[in-house]
Amino acid sequence: MKLEADYLVIGAGAMGMAFVDTLLTETDATVVMVDKHDKPGGHWNDAYPFVHLHQPSSFYGVNSAKLGDDAIDETGLNKGLHELASGAEVCAYFDQVMQRRFLSSGRVSYFPMCEYLGDQSFKSMVTGEVKQVTARKVVDATYMNVSVPSVKPPEYQVQSDVACIPLNDLPKLRQPHSQYVVIGAGKTGMDACLWLLSHQVSADDIMWVMPRDSWILDRANIQPGRSGATIGVEGLAGQMRAIAESESIDDMFAKVQQNGQLLRIADEVKPSMYRCATVTDLELQQLKKIKNVIRKGRVKRVSRGQLELTQGAVTLSEDALYIDCTADALARRPVVPVFDGNQITLQTVRFCQQVFSAAVIAHIEASYDSEDERNRLCTVVPHPNTASDWMRVTLAHAMNQLTWSADASLLQWLGDARLDAFTQPANSTDKPTEAMQAAIANINEHGPTALRKLQEYIELASQSELHTSA
Repeated sequence: MKLEADYLVIGAGAMGMAFVDTLLTETDATVVMVDKHDKPGGHWNDAYPFVHLHQPSSFYGVNSAKLGDDAIDETGLNKGLHELASGAEVCAYFDQVMQRRFLSSGRVSYFPMCEYLGDQSFKSMVTGEVKQVTARKVVDATYMNVSVPSVKPPEYQVQSDVACIPLNDLPKLRQPHSQYVVIGAGKTGMDACLWLLSHQVSADDIMWVMPRDSWILDRANIQPGRSGATIGVEGLAGQMRAIAESESIDDMFAKVQQNGQLLRIADEVKPSMYRCATVTDLELQQLKKIKNVIRKGRVKRVSRGQLELTQGAVTLSEDALYIDCTADALARRPVVPVFDGNQITLQTVRFCQQVFSAAVIAHIEASYDSEDERNRLCTVVPHPNTASDWMRVTLAHAMNQLTWSADASLLQWLGDARLDAFTQPANSTDKPTEAMQAAIANINEHGPTALRKLQEYIELASQSELHTSA
């Protein structure tokens, strides 16, 4: 069977949905979407049942449709901040967008439960039928390679008599264990620890395997709306000042932490990881209750009563429950051109902002003719991994924002975009608050020096990393 469309989009996850949504708004293009899942939403279909967004619902999803009610949470560990949609809410949202906007437009053909074969063809995983597409461009919305524990077995060895589960199975527990061993120090591991604590598991009974300590973002600094934009600008201003006034890489991180932009679980341990994880102050205080932290590298083997790691072994209870949280949801992928002939590869152009990035790329595709200009405006900001990557993504983000700000029409689009919480339209009639005016002046004063410092520190960090690797 043959199909024709302007765009063949591989993947109906969050990025693919955000890209197509913007195309529908700004062009008259037709689209074929192919995805392995039964429903749109990508990895959200496989996520653990107690997962929530790690950023406010107000700027997640697609540009044309609001997610949530812009409510402020009045209870729980996110109290006082904008609501965070649950995984179930996100899946229902994307399904509604697909049904009520994409399919009802008559311009989108959607093929779930299908595997892309390459060369613009795909096969149904149910019937085996193969379809061929004739499309002007192919959009890869799967390149970022998001994985979650439920679909990715652990890379370490697990003996058959050991109780080891993905955190997806925590709500299925029917008997207690004397110890709960959380393997993984990223946001998934944090969520597992918070779930255990919320179900009255004593912090003394939780063992947390933390191969690397992490710098963490304060979610209070990532809030939408007028007050949130003020917080964002003020935070950026303080960050620029801290970087500009620093005298070394360690001094810079110390000053940025004092400014409240970065947090860490253990003040006595120097973080070596940064993965865009966010917490509230209430969540951080809960995580700090866990004192049994295992810092002996990565897990090699799980045996009954023993955990073998790259830097030694630890004896644990015979009936310990091991909770795997090691799947990489923010894989560090090689950077490729976003626009390359008839191929578009969706990647992040603002660090850890996938849906925003996909919408920006779609707008650039719809509004600019030159491939060189498109790629200039869509400089990729790779997912961070190490602590020094915080400097890299901060600099790359700032450079992209400067490039976008020089284009009046693009700046206006950003200011009007629901997924961009912090850009003010160039012709906005809203008057900045006094605090925002002071913060903008601070950014203008310290920004150039801060960017030069970041470039200098990145070079020093790169030299150190090369030396360590050698």
